[in-house]
Order: sequence, then C-alpha cells, then structure tokens
Amino acid sequence: MFPPSRVIRTTAYLLYSLHINACLFYWGSDYEGLGSTKWVYNGKGNAYIRCYYFAVKTLITIGGLPDPTTVFEIVFQLLNYFVGVFAFSIMIGQMRDVVGAATADENYYRACMDSTVKYMTSYHIPRDVQNRIKTWYDYTWKIQGMLDEQELLIQLPDKMRLDMAVDVNYSIVSKVALFQGCDRQMVFDMLARLKSVVYLPGDFVCKKGEIGREMYIIKQGEVQVVGGPDLQIVFVTIRAGSVFGEISLLAGGGGNRRTANVKAHGFVNVFILDKKDLAEILVHYPESQKLLRKKAKTMLTKDKKTDAKVDKGTVEVITIRPPTPELFKAALQVTEEAGLEGTFAKLKKSYMATEGDVPPPSPMRRRSPIPRASAPGDEDAVSETTDGSLVIRMTPRVGGEELLSVERGRKAKEE
Repeated sequence: MFPPSRVIRTTAYLLYSLHINACLFYWGSDYEGLGSTKWVYNGKGNAYIRCYYFAVKTLITIGGLPDPTTVFEIVFQLLNYFVGVFAFSIMIGQMRDVVGAATADENYYRACMDSTVKYMTSYHIPRDVQNRIKTWYDYTWKIQGMLDEQELLIQLPDKMRLDMAVDVNYSIVSKVALFQGCDRQMVFDMLARLKSVVYLPGDFVCKKGEIGREMYIIKQGEVQVVGGPDLQIVFVTIRAGSVFGEISLLAGGGGNRRTANVKAHGFVNVFILDKKDLAEILVHYPESQKLLRKKAKTMLTKDKKTDAKVDKGTVEVITIRPPTPELFKAALQVTEEAGLEGTFAKLKKSYMATEGDVPPPSPMRRRSPIPRASAPGDEDAVSETTDGSLVIRMTPRVGGEELLSVERGRKAKEE
C-alpha cells in the first residue's frame, strides 16, 4: 500500500512545477508578441490550457515542439530543457522511493518466507510441517502486516513505545481479573514487556508436565483445555480476554510444571509475559507484589484442597481387600465337608485324648507370649481322629505360641 501523504505531496510538487513553467511560457510569448512566430502562443483558444500543454511537453522532454527562431526563444527553450531534466529526474526518484517504501515490508516478508522454505527443503522437513509454517507466515502477514511487532517498536524511545502499547493493549489487559487492584503504572510497565505470538489451529500452547516460565493473555481467538488418552476430550474453552498459566508464573521457586494441556482452537493471538520480566517489574511495586502473591497463594491452596478431596473420595469408594490366609482356607474347606458341629466335636475329642481331661484353650484365642518350658514329646504333638479323616498338629514355637495345622486324613481322601 502506498503512503497517501507522500504520493499526494510528490504529485503536488509536479503539478506546481508545470504551472510555473506554463506561466513563464505565456510571459515569453507575450514578450515576443502573441502569434508573432510559430514557437510562441498564438493567442487562440484557452491560454492557460495551451501554455500548460507546452510546459508538460517541455519539462518532461516529450518533444514535438516547433523550433525556436529568435535568440530569446532559443535561450528560453534551453533553460526549459535543463530544468525539465532535473525536475523530471527528481520526480522519478521520488516516485521510486514511494513505491520502494510501500513494498519494503512485503519484500522483507517474501525474502524471509523464501529463506525458510529453502531451509526446510534442504533439511527434508516433512510436508505437513512445511505447510503449517507457510500458513503461519501468510496469516501473520495478513493480520499484522508484519512478522514481528517488536522489530518495529524497538526502534522507538521507551516513552513512545509505552504510549503505543498502552493505546493498543491496555483495554485488553485491564480486564484481566488477576491484575485488578494492582498499581496502574505497574500495568503500564508490564504492557511494554508483552510479546505477541500467533498460534495455528491445533497447536499446543503448553503441555502438561512442561516447566512453566510464562503466562498467557488471549488477545484474539480461543484455546481449549484438553485431556484423555488421545487428548481429544475438551474440558473447558478459554476465550479472548482471559489469562492462563498464571500459577506457574506467580508460584515461588523453580520447576513449576504445567498441570494441563492447552491447545489452540482456530487461529489464536496471545500475549506472553515472561516470569523474569514480571519479577523485574514487581521489584519497584511492593504493594502490587504482595497482592499478586496473596492471589497466587489462594489459587494454590484451592488447587491443593481440590486434589485432596479427589484423593479422599477415591480411598473411600475403592478399597483393596486383603488376601485370605491359607490356614483359614483349609479350615473353611474342612468345615464345609464335615459341618460346623462335627468339626468342633472332632477337635475337642482329639485334644481330650492328647492332654487328658483338661480341655485345651480355644484354638482361635491367641496364647500368652510368656514362654513356658516344653515337656518331653511336645516338639510335635499329633492327634488323629478314629476314622482317619482329620489330622491335627500342634507345634510349639519360640515365644510360647503354638502352631495349629489341620490336614485331611487318608481315609477321607479315599472316600
């Protein structure tokens, strides 16, 4: 696009020069006498139009004019030719500069894109990646008219750069709830540190597990928080004017990892604020620093409570059942075959036959841990039922405890 002011100014200079030359030609014709020679104006028709036509043909060196006959006419014509050469050269140079300035950015864009394509071709970059990069070039140039805004703003003084950032971006950042209540000048300083980045549809702005070093403010478009095995489940959609990634930016210490996958839904233009830049700004605004830390602490506490609640609910609903002891399984199997009353009757009869009339303590009760002297023959007390269907072993152990083992007899197995 041509700069309109410069084009209009250059055209005005050219028309004014032709006007002056037309006036001088009329003055020379009147001095020589109107219609006295073929070279001068003959006095017929519109004087200004005919003299202006002569000035155009002379200054632009078109030619086709009648030859001068007098010394005055020859000198006047020579001066017209010299002035016309210089004037025409100046005008052509001005128009060339105008066209060059208008297409300089586009030429730079084409040169960058051609260099990138050549680089990708030489290193055999996959075709789908090449197409996405070309799409980014085309979209960025179409929307912004430049590839990087920082290249334009960095040439300006700090005060002018800040004024431009405030006029362009303050209306967006001022609506972010995170920065409401902060010092107004702190927000101004932060605007000068923001970097504009364009993401294509399907690009991941950040991924879960990555180290968080920046915060994102959506300028245009929307992003989605996704999850699931194939990252196709959309949990929430974040639109223009919202902020995300602030926990990694405000949390103290290092190694703060992202907790979600955020993907661009369509073309998205976001502002990126680096953690280092924010720390350098907050040094000069202690009150705003305290406010942001308080908000960060509230966010982190809320997230921890949510995680604890989810974990607690999981423990209450899903419980792990301990395995059944092998001895208890054997006892259950014997009980199923002989019956509950028959099993305990056999146990009582076996113990009465082994230790006399004194019934032994219940096998289900834990014995005293006080050690006792073992009598001869107690190393392995064995009792067997009369029908050979049940074998009970009482094995003393260190600590005064006895090991009770129940086995099925040979006769029961044969039956």
